[in-house]
Amino acid sequence: MNKSYQEFLDSKRIVATHHGRDVQYDEVRNHLFPFQRDLVYWAVRKGRSAIFADTGLGKTAMQLEWARLVADRSLILAPLAVARQTVKEGEKWGISVTYARKQDDADPNGITITNYEMIKHFDPTYFEAVVLDESSILKSFTSKTRATLIDTFQNTPMRLCCTATPAPNDIAEIANHAEFLGIMSRVEMLATFFVHDDAGWRLKGHASKAFYRWMASWGMSIRKPSDLGYEDDGYKLPALSINPVIVATDWKPEGQLFATSLHGITERSQVRKDTIAERVARAAELVNSEPDEQWIVWHGLNNEGYELIKALPGAVLVEGSQTPDQKADALEKFANGDIRVLVTKCDIAGFGMNFQRCARMVFVGLGDSYEQYYQSIRRCYRFGQLREVKAFVVLTDPEQVIYANVLRKEQDAVTIAESLIDNMAEFERDEISATTREHDEYKTSEVSGNGWKVMLGDSCERLNEVADSSVGLVVCSPPFSSLFTYSNTERDLGNSMGYGQFFTHFSFITNHLMRVLMPGRIAAIHVQQLPTTLGADGVIGMKDFRGDVIRHFVEQGFIYHGEICIDKDPQAQAIRTHSKSLLFVQLRKDSSWMRPALADYVLLFRKPGENPEPIKTDLTNEE
Repeated sequence: MNKSYQEFLDSKRIVATHHGRDVQYDEVRNHLFPFQRDLVYWAVRKGRSAIFADTGLGKTAMQLEWARLVADRSLILAPLAVARQTVKEGEKWGISVTYARKQDDADPNGITITNYEMIKHFDPTYFEAVVLDESSILKSFTSKTRATLIDTFQNTPMRLCCTATPAPNDIAEIANHAEFLGIMSRVEMLATFFVHDDAGWRLKGHASKAFYRWMASWGMSIRKPSDLGYEDDGYKLPALSINPVIVATDWKPEGQLFATSLHGITERSQVRKDTIAERVARAAELVNSEPDEQWIVWHGLNNEGYELIKALPGAVLVEGSQTPDQKADALEKFANGDIRVLVTKCDIAGFGMNFQRCARMVFVGLGDSYEQYYQSIRRCYRFGQLREVKAFVVLTDPEQVIYANVLRKEQDAVTIAESLIDNMAEFERDEISATTREHDEYKTSEVSGNGWKVMLGDSCERLNEVADSSVGLVVCSPPFSSLFTYSNTERDLGNSMGYGQFFTHFSFITNHLMRVLMPGRIAAIHVQQLPTTLGADGVIGMKDFRGDVIRHFVEQGFIYHGEICIDKDPQAQAIRTHSKSLLFVQLRKDSSWMRPALADYVLLFRKPGENPEPIKTDLTNEE
């Protein structure tokens, strides 16, 4: 194989590059489980990566070991109250972690931790490494906050994100992580792997394997150790029971004789406000029925919390109006077993906290967010829990539709997460073991008959087998840049990141075409003009792909000989592409956007020199 072509194919493989430190494996402390130790070793070598690990798999221990190894000064950003928990975790393993609220309190020679809200009080240039703990909460941050985090740490050499396994269709979460880590921007990611249609953004038909390989090159997704080929000893969870508790009520929407189904946010909010007393009373009965058990009582409205405190003597309320230290103190006491009943909201204590001591919880009402529901249950139901966890969801009759919606999202999330793990497992194991393989099998074949021969394979290579000046006519229709991608392999011309890479790849073919074509003979190349999109290109318009192909062939030494224009049906093209510029609705809305359908062309190029075998046609002048 041509060495320069193989080097080019290697460069096309879309994986994250290494920015980390070359440490010895025995530098990673062995208090970690084998899978944790290998993940840390991989992440340290990568330098910029994500560990998407399910709750209880030891993300805190892994991120502390990573921060210790990659830099002299590391900063960890964590949700409220998780910071103290991380400090204690570090003490357990002999790693010093300093909790700070401002730059002056940061550790000059070690690991500093603060909560996300305090980032404005720190100088990012002071730190060589940054960790985002429970980084999935970036999704719920405002776009301004996300942009601030990305901009703040864009020059930080080492970056690590730690959170639970994302769904492959959660484009926002994956894009946020890739952009924060400096792997790829959202626009680049969408243009490379996704297409947009009536259903929104979805993976390109042949891009799934490339997408999962790309994700595995910078993010490790794991629900249990066996996902990466390790033993699950010590990581098998006890039973979990979810118990809906339906409270009868005579509530009905205004203007109706009786409640049927809830419609929209307004009715969901109203029934929750109007039925606080009934739900609180039932939740209190459940908590008081097991007085020797610790309980977490999750609520969503402030008034629910206030009524719960009245109904549960000795319970402690953690709410948003308290100072960070007050919240952290209460959550720490509950984790230590000093508080029996904790009353709080999912967005305050639902992320990152370790409450394995507790095995009982009750939701006093429910929102439509599956993630909050899942994360809240996982505060207790996580690896390290030794008892059956019982969760109760207290709802009124009309609110059952909300519970059904969350259960549907749960099933979807499980299916999607399993798909992600299954698709990424092979690539992740390669990454962990630092091995490479040819993931897409390359096959060649050929068949021939009387006066014909068909060769299967990569044109860039198989054209080597064609003799110089032996071809009388070239006819081809190359992929139109990356508009059409036919396979996962890097050998596919259409599997290119943008114009530049496409034409670099195409040149390996056009160089051969110039060599194998007889002097004076024609190469007929079919092309199509290309639209630009707001998401991928920043503007809605056109690329002159026809003109660029002409310039490319002329640069290779061909003579631009002529062209055939093939007009297209604008209505058929509008139905297929949904282009704004072709739709009848745009004609009425603002016709300045209207344009003709994009035409196809057959471009004709002639190889310089005299044709050694003149072609004598039998066509008549009339024909």
